[in-house]
Amino acid sequence: MPHDIARLHHVGHVVSDMAQAIALYRRLGFRVPPPSVPALAPREGAAPEPFGTANTHADFSRSFIELVTPVRPGDAAGLPPDARIVPLQVPPEKLSLVMARIEETSAQLGGWCDRFEGLHILMFSSPDIDGTGNRLTAGGVGHGGVNTVGRPVETPEGTRTEPVRYLEFGGAPEGRVGVVADLDPEFQHTRHLDHPNGAQDLVEAVLCVPDGQLPLFRERYERYLGGPIPTEGPVTLLTEADLPELLPGEDPPALPALVACTVSVPDLARVRALLAENGLPVRETGRAELFVPAGAALGAALIFREVPGPRRPPSTAPWRS
Repeated sequence: MPHDIARLHHVGHVVSDMAQAIALYRRLGFRVPPPSVPALAPREGAAPEPFGTANTHADFSRSFIELVTPVRPGDAAGLPPDARIVPLQVPPEKLSLVMARIEETSAQLGGWCDRFEGLHILMFSSPDIDGTGNRLTAGGVGHGGVNTVGRPVETPEGTRTEPVRYLEFGGAPEGRVGVVADLDPEFQHTRHLDHPNGAQDLVEAVLCVPDGQLPLFRERYERYLGGPIPTEGPVTLLTEADLPELLPGEDPPALPALVACTVSVPDLARVRALLAENGLPVRETGRAELFVPAGAALGAALIFREVPGPRRPPSTAPWRS
């Protein structure tokens, strides 16, 4: 059966200080706009207050890296002064339910951030989200069904709502894992794609698992993807013992953990020069790519892979599963 999931939609980098995270990603060479944060009036007649989560994206043509942080009601600490407040319109009779759901999400993000600051969200992209949901159900993979939410998007014609259709798997100890419908081309012109580092796409997430548990995780992800995990992305599974061969010097704060993500760039020399100019440490992966270690990147190593170029033969290294 052919894969109906072949690539990533996005990863989520959970941070405690959004202003610090945006400054870091800009030093890494990404174009990152100011974050958006929802606001709700805690009671009828009160002024809206920042609430729930704040997020922004480093966008690519088919994917993105999300920066996200929990926000306590009315507390804008850690948000940059240009954060965009988005008031939510909620009928009074539904206010308590909506606030409870947002508080639940914010608490989950806070729990992840307490575990460690870094990658806790992994979403694959599907061209047919309903077909993927049916395939998963038929294969006995538990998920919460296909849901639809709206995301406000600023366009030259004003604010529009982009529909986002997704499903999530339950019980993944590495964080929130799921599938999202492919990005809507109608909204692509609103995204900032001209990154100073030349980044073109999010091509890989690296998941490190406890020694001895690789077969269990491989079997689960093969069920998610609908077949064997491809040699080159969208997810690489490895054990703690094998991690140093791929990412020398990295030491995961907990296991299992999403320890890194990889973006494609056209020119590694350009990236190396930019990172050096911005005072960021650079190492080389076991695949001759560049990466900024997690210790300098708020808990998530950032790998830069040069594409296009001569295609490397399939690797037989132990981190390929």
